[in-house]
Amino acid sequence: MRLERAMAKNTVSSYQRDLRKVALYFEESKPNPLKLSLKDLEGFIAEIAQEGIAARSQARHISAIRSFYKFLTLEELIDIDPSELLESPKVGRKLPDFLSIDEVTAIIDAVDMGKDEGHRNRAILETLYGCGLRVSELTDLRISDLFFKESIIRVTGKGDKERLVPINKLAIKYIGIYREEVRVHQTVVKGNEDFLFLNRRGKKLTRAMIFHIIKMLTAKAGIKKKVSPHT
Repeated sequence: MRLERAMAKNTVSSYQRDLRKVALYFEESKPNPLKLSLKDLEGFIAEIAQEGIAARSQARHISAIRSFYKFLTLEELIDIDPSELLESPKVGRKLPDFLSIDEVTAIIDAVDMGKDEGHRNRAILETLYGCGLRVSELTDLRISDLFFKESIIRVTGKGDKERLVPINKLAIKYIGIYREEVRVHQTVVKGNEDFLFLNRRGKKLTRAMIFHIIKMLTAKAGIKKKVSPHT
C-alpha cells in the first residue's frame, strides 16, 4: 500500500488496525485468512454492526478487507476472492461543520501573544486557516517549503503528493515573527532543523498537539461547537 499504491501513512495504519480486528475475530475458529469465505466475512461485518460501529467505520473495514484479498489474489496465494461480493453499508453524507468568520476571529484573538508559544500558535492558526491545510500537512511543513517572495508554500499531502498553495500576507507576517522572535532562540533537536513549527523541546509538533491547541483556544473563546483543526 505504501510503496506501490502511494497511500498515506495514516491510511495504512487504519487498514492495519482494521485487519488486526479481523484476525482477532477469527483467531480461534479460522486462523488461516486464505480459507475464509464470503459467509465468514459477512459474519464479521454483521458482528461489528451489532457492536454499534458506525456505517462509515464498517465501510472502512470492508475496504481494508478488499484491499487485503486483492493483494492475495495478485500474489496468486488464492484463486477466488471471497471479499468480491462483500457489500458496504450505505453511508449517508452530512454537511460538514464550519465556523463563521467571527468565530474564527474569536479563536485567533484568544491566543496569548504575551507568551512565546503565543507567537507560534498565532502563526499556526493563520497558516492552517489561510492556506486550508490538513493537520499532517501543517506539522510536516518545512522552512525549505516556504517561498514568501512568490507568496506560495509547498505542501506534502496524502500519498506524499506535493502541491503549491498560496499564502496570504497575514500568515507570512506571523510566521516571520515566530521565526525571528521565538524559534531562532530555541535549541533544536537533531533531525528537526527544517521543520517550521516546533514544541518547547525543539522537536516537530505532533498532530495531537495541534488538536490540543485548537481545543484550548476554542474553549477560551467561549465557542460551544465541537471544533477540530479540519473545522
